[in-house]
Amino acid sequence: MNTLLDKLKIQPVNAGACIGPTGWLMDPLGRELISYNPATGEALASVIQASAETYQTVAAAAQETFLQWRTVPAPKRGDVVRDLANALREMQEPLGDLVTVEMGKIRAEGHGEVQEMIDICDFAVGQSRMLYGLSMHSERPSHRMYEQWHPLGILGLVTAFNFPVAVWSWNAALAAICGDTVIWKPSSYTPLTAIAVTHITNAVLADHGLSGIFNLVIGSGRDVGELLLNDKRVPLVSFTGSTQIGTHVAEAVSRRFGRTILELGGNNGIIVSEKADLEMATRAILFGAVGTAGQRCTSTRRIIMHKSIAAELTRRLVSAYRQVRIGDPIESQTLMGPLVVNTSLEEMFAAIDRAVADGGEVVTGGHPLPELGPNFVEPTIIKMPAQTEIVKTETFAPILYLLEYESMEEALRLHNEVPQGLSSALFTDSLREAEMFLSAVGSDCGIANINIGTSGAEIGGAFGGEKETGGGRESGSDAWKTYMRRQTNTINWSKDLPLAQGIKFGE
Repeated sequence: MNTLLDKLKIQPVNAGACIGPTGWLMDPLGRELISYNPATGEALASVIQASAETYQTVAAAAQETFLQWRTVPAPKRGDVVRDLANALREMQEPLGDLVTVEMGKIRAEGHGEVQEMIDICDFAVGQSRMLYGLSMHSERPSHRMYEQWHPLGILGLVTAFNFPVAVWSWNAALAAICGDTVIWKPSSYTPLTAIAVTHITNAVLADHGLSGIFNLVIGSGRDVGELLLNDKRVPLVSFTGSTQIGTHVAEAVSRRFGRTILELGGNNGIIVSEKADLEMATRAILFGAVGTAGQRCTSTRRIIMHKSIAAELTRRLVSAYRQVRIGDPIESQTLMGPLVVNTSLEEMFAAIDRAVADGGEVVTGGHPLPELGPNFVEPTIIKMPAQTEIVKTETFAPILYLLEYESMEEALRLHNEVPQGLSSALFTDSLREAEMFLSAVGSDCGIANINIGTSGAEIGGAFGGEKETGGGRESGSDAWKTYMRRQTNTINWSKDLPLAQGIKFGE
């Protein structure tokens, strides 16, 4: 572990706040936070968290920097993000390994997460020259109307453990080219990855003679999170986490008329038609349900399969599950690592018990694997007679529920009658079924796919969902607009003063 930290240049790692790159803030009032390896239970390192006083220091610096950063031309801001992408390329292997060691996802996924950071930085560099506004025709003679986009302010960014660095980059890269500064509060389960990324950004900012753009505050929700949510200097808060906490975030920020990007729960379903390629469907379901040990917001949790192929698809899935190698995620042959913390095991087995009580049948899995480590479990498939409340509830663990349908209308009803609305998929070779699934009467999710799974979105599209998923959008497409404020402008270049709508006022 020390060798890995040395490669990332994050020794010592005892300070939990940084105004990048002017320095790390030692907080005598801060409490110790220990980061653990979820695969072994081993303590990796400790961090002294930020107190309220330190948060105020960081927020003041971010606000002061914003007043200058917003005046830098957007393409020049893009140059900084370009250098960040290159710095991430140089550190991809050790940073990806750190994600694996601290979070528990397999090594291929850890490295893939860093690649996602690189990709969004490259995307943002191009976007820095395309912060477009529209031009409109005025109804008044010799008038010109147009809109433009201005930097918004400080982005408050609260990220989750399952993607400890990628979600930061989705937001931070776009916020930076839009002229905003960032205060990042990472998950308390993954502080070391946040520190590693901050060291990387510090070096990039130092090369450009900049400071205060990418800032870090590690602390509890009570000590730091509430300050961030209620800080009027922070016009936008991006939160990734549970629907329960997301509801509180939305209420707190909206009370002060701030904006939110909410990426909350997902209970993602795949409809498998009788016209599907079952080999493709099985592979997609396996990755979607087992990848990251079922701890993605886009993880596949429900399979809605046509009765005519239900037995065969179940057989294929059981066979595939039994071939999944579970173990140390740093080993290249491992396909599933541990859950992040022991309480996740408790939630998983409580959900299994409830599903069985509702008439469910465990067809494979359903047991802990303590011989591998404290947080290892078997990925579990449960055949359900109906979509009960536990099936409608997101359990952040590798549980896959199997349901059957007879008509596409029934399949869509089952698919849509959950409170979450993030990602969805249909496997079929029928053009009619595919178009129906993607139509207004089809999937009600923010992401809808045909013949690919629910998990593993590309950065080019806007990411986010509907209903209790929160409605926010991040990453690609025109998500950059969220980090800016829109302004409509009208210029009168005549010598007259006509009013809109033909209104006459006096002479």
